[in-house]
Formats: sequence, C-alpha cells, structure tokens
Amino acid sequence: MSELDNLTAAPPPPDSATPPSGDERTWALMGHLSAFTAFVTGGLGSMLGPLVVWLIKRDTMPFVADQAKEALNFNITVFIIGCVLVLFSIVTFGIGLLLAWPLGIALFIGWVVLTILAAIKANEGVAYRYPWTLRLVK
Repeated sequence: MSELDNLTAAPPPPDSATPPSGDERTWALMGHLSAFTAFVTGGLGSMLGPLVVWLIKRDTMPFVADQAKEALNFNITVFIIGCVLVLFSIVTFGIGLLLAWPLGIALFIGWVVLTILAAIKANEGVAYRYPWTLRLVK
C-alpha cells in the first residue's frame, strides 16, 4: 500500500446501526452546501463553510462531523487543483491556458455537481464519500 493510498482511501462511515436524526441530516446537508459560500466570499469560502460546521458539531454529532470533514477535504482538494491550474498557466506564460481553461471549467462543474449530490445523500442520512479526494483532515 503506497502513501498515496493512505491519503485517498475513504475512512469508514460512522456507525450506521443508528440512523441519523433529522437534525443531524440537516446539519450534514449544511456542511456540504456551505461550500457554496465561495460564491459570496471568494474561493476560500468553499473551505470555511464546512470547517465551521465541522468545528461546531464534531463533538456532539458524529454523522455531521464525518460529512463536514468529508466536504472540507473535498474542497481543499479542489482548491489545490485550481491553484495548480493557475500556476501552470503562469509558468507557461499563458500558453497553458489552452489546457487549464477547459480543465478549470470541468473542475468547476464537477465541484458543483458532486457537492449537490453529497448534500442530497447527506439529507437522506447516507454517509457520502467524494471520489478522488485527498483526505488531509483526519
């Protein structure tokens, strides 16, 4: 098992023997949807929203903590990829925009779609795992 496998392997979902309550599902939904504060606050808002939900509820609601941490890890991963695309464009003196622009659009669409999908799953009480996410916050 490589070190990359350790970073990207999904953690086990919280105990599924007891389904999350309505309040937990609502908070988990907000943990995912709070990433859309990026439209108001700029790119860093996508990480601040899930971080706030995780910090507030991590000790009292395990399902919410798991989903907010998952959303936080996903948004950190998307932010890192976006920074790499911008850096690639700068290093190549703008020529890299031919590749970075379509990839950036695909990244944005994927971010929106996966965030909405995760919010729907969390509202159903299902522990959602984002694909291709670096699990940096444990």
